[in-house]
Amino acid sequence: MSDGATARGSATEREEARKIAEGLEHLSGFGNEHSSEAVPGALPVGRNSPQRAPLGLYAEQLSGSAFTEPRAVNRRSWLYRIRPSAAHPAFTRTGNGALRSAPFTQTVPDPNRLRWNPLPDPAEGTDFLAGLWTLGGNGDVTQRTGMAVHLYHANASMRRVFSDADGELLIVPERGGLLLRTEFGLLHLEPGHIALIPRGVRFRVELLDETARGYVCENYGAPFQLPDLGPIGANGLANPRDFRAPVAAYEDVEGPVEVVNKYCGNLWTATYDHSPLDVVAWHGNHVPYAYDLRRFNVMGTISYDHPDPSIFTVLTSPSDTPGLAGVDFVVFAPRWLVGEDTFRPPYFHRNVMSEYMGLIEGAYDAKTAGEGGFVPGGGSLHTMMSAHGPDRETFDRASAAELKPQKIDDGLAFMFETRWPVSLTPQAARAEHLQQGYDDVWQGLERHFRPLH
Repeated sequence: MSDGATARGSATEREEARKIAEGLEHLSGFGNEHSSEAVPGALPVGRNSPQRAPLGLYAEQLSGSAFTEPRAVNRRSWLYRIRPSAAHPAFTRTGNGALRSAPFTQTVPDPNRLRWNPLPDPAEGTDFLAGLWTLGGNGDVTQRTGMAVHLYHANASMRRVFSDADGELLIVPERGGLLLRTEFGLLHLEPGHIALIPRGVRFRVELLDETARGYVCENYGAPFQLPDLGPIGANGLANPRDFRAPVAAYEDVEGPVEVVNKYCGNLWTATYDHSPLDVVAWHGNHVPYAYDLRRFNVMGTISYDHPDPSIFTVLTSPSDTPGLAGVDFVVFAPRWLVGEDTFRPPYFHRNVMSEYMGLIEGAYDAKTAGEGGFVPGGGSLHTMMSAHGPDRETFDRASAAELKPQKIDDGLAFMFETRWPVSLTPQAARAEHLQQGYDDVWQGLERHFRPLH
């Protein structure tokens, strides 16, 4: 049956949305050939496009890859909907707000280490789409290469519907629960969860709390996949069965609905005479997912030394060079530290990759928290070959710590790591919430060198 088109805005409406979110069923497994129907008999049997689809529905294929890409990476889903996606008026350009896209050429690439406080409070009535604020990125949306780092801060639920033709969206909430209404059904997110919305999938974001804040990685390149495990073996890191795909749920709504499409870096809008979230049944593997980061099965040393952060990869977007990701999503989840004769926080390093790090909750074990430090909702950027590592306070403390087993369970941090330098948008380079004097955290690292002779 239809889940209806609930109103969005008041505390009562948020409470209703939360009841829906907390009662959701889901399908399990990443990359599976899922199938789901909201009404029995809506899925055709034995073929994808019968002469007359069941229940008077329209059959439509949504392709996330070229038809002829290898089966292992081919992404497509068949949708059985009340009206076909083709039934809409012309799109017209609308304002982009603070949303920007690659190529990012308006500022000179900056090699300096940078850190931002959380986004300031938005104006009243700001929904998820209006609350998107682009920090920077790389590549080119028209060539389907690269990525962008966005943040969002919203205080209103969306009444419109959004889709991104430029890339898939990895949503990382830091504050406030979200109910995602997609063409495939509903997903529930809380801070500590992530959602992956594939390229071209339409969706709407409803708030479950008064405000919502978080991060978004827009991946223009190859779709995210689970990383190969190599010598780890068959199990570990993000287990496929812990990813949640939606169960079919549809809106049978007549009346004006604004639909916004992001295409080649710009926003385009059209007013439909019906809701496009009208898919009654579907099957395929080009589907949205949600995942609880606290289920990440952390691997690490049980002898000595700190493992490279690649061991914490949740999802990866491969490039044309084996092992070199267009973008990796990495999480620093709760874990035990037991390394003997080991400096346990992340080591000092310079990296060919560029790293944007965000904090969902608590503190990160290589950075000092608190006012003026690395705080939830903020972020740091260490671009290609910029030297970074633990700040002075962390280094001094970890160098003198008693090396007994230690549980890290008071923080949840993540990284968007990309093969190319991250160029800033002008709004990020000049933002009032850009911290001044970030380099100072490494000042005071003393000389300890003592020659033997």
